[in-house]
Amino acid sequence: MSQSVPTTPLPQLDEVKIAIVTAEWNGHITRKLRDSAVKSLTDYGLSYDDIALFDVPGAVELTFAASKLIETESFDAVIVFGCVVRGGTPHFDYVCQSVTQGITHLNAECDIPVIFGVLTVDTEQDAIDRVGGPMGDKGAEAAETAIKMVAFNRMTEV
Repeated sequence: MSQSVPTTPLPQLDEVKIAIVTAEWNGHITRKLRDSAVKSLTDYGLSYDDIALFDVPGAVELTFAASKLIETESFDAVIVFGCVVRGGTPHFDYVCQSVTQGITHLNAECDIPVIFGVLTVDTEQDAIDRVGGPMGDKGAEAAETAIKMVAFNRMTEV
């Protein structure tokens, strides 16, 4: 059954620049997340020139890339996409913990929101279900979250 999150209309914003960083690992999933986010952002009114796409090898590298993009001061938000599928070793736990803590740290310390679009799933099917399947479209949700957080950030700037 699909999870339902209460939604409010997206705020209207001018001159928004969004960076999207996509992990290449599990690329058949992460590319769908990215493509859905890009579609949502262009449907919202951003041009392709307002969206910058970057790739990194895996989920752990997302934090570094987001940090570097924040330092450029060129973007209003950064969305990171990754997919970590549980396996038979503790590697899953280490990767999930690393990327979660890294992105959380950036959100606490930086002035640009970083949107967490990392799927941490038990099976590949769980991931497929979240990229436009019965569990929703996490790429589109990340794009909407980015717009809302840019609006929030602009509202709270002094």
